[in-house]
Amino acid sequence: MELKIISWNVNGIRALQKKGLNEIVDNLNTDILCLQETKAQDDQVREVLFDSGFHFTSNSAVRKGYSGTAILSKNEPIQTTPDIGLDNHDQEGRVLTAEYEHFYLVNVYVPNSGSELVRLEYRKQWDADFLSFLKALEEKKPVILCGDLNVAHQPIDLANPKNNYNKTAGYTQVEIDGLDNYIANGFVDTFRMKYPTKIAYSWWSYRFNARARNIGWRIDYFLVSESIVKNVTEAFILPDVVGSDHCPVGIKIKF
Repeated sequence: MELKIISWNVNGIRALQKKGLNEIVDNLNTDILCLQETKAQDDQVREVLFDSGFHFTSNSAVRKGYSGTAILSKNEPIQTTPDIGLDNHDQEGRVLTAEYEHFYLVNVYVPNSGSELVRLEYRKQWDADFLSFLKALEEKKPVILCGDLNVAHQPIDLANPKNNYNKTAGYTQVEIDGLDNYIANGFVDTFRMKYPTKIAYSWWSYRFNARARNIGWRIDYFLVSESIVKNVTEAFILPDVVGSDHCPVGIKIKF
């Protein structure tokens, strides 16, 4: 059995609906689709997805029109669980976990450190606590983590590394160290594993015609437990899929 799993920060699911969400989803032809930044409450997500043909669940933020995650799955998961069990992190609908026979799938929208890096210290705590959550899951089953991790890991992962290092949210040493810790604790960046030197981005600013000029960042990832790395048959980024400032990323994995 080979599964195709795609992750996409949609930057507003209701806005994307007006741009042809159903047709885009059909064309993606995926078994599981993880969405981040739905910017909608659970009932609003249901209104958008009720005729999608997928089993779906969502986790919305307390604050309306902000953050939020959703998972669409052709085969119904064993169970889905929102959040990570820590009140200081569980108000923004950032994590949604689906359990399947062979793995846990964790869909995440990692907090942005913000302009002037005002949330950088919070982000540091988030990364530590979220890693503990992932390792606890991994004691039961392998983990597939996907989503907008809001960090470019290496200089190859953004167009202007020198200009942004330690100045811009998403490319500070604190955030890089956070992703380093995931990898040091046994999670593998599937795209970089398959394509160690390929330049490819998943997010572009709406300003300065950045997408057309391909001045972007790779901040959307699939990380998998080392125990199932051998099962990953492909990793990909789909820059031609439009509708958001991010594009979909994905893997194929065989069990």
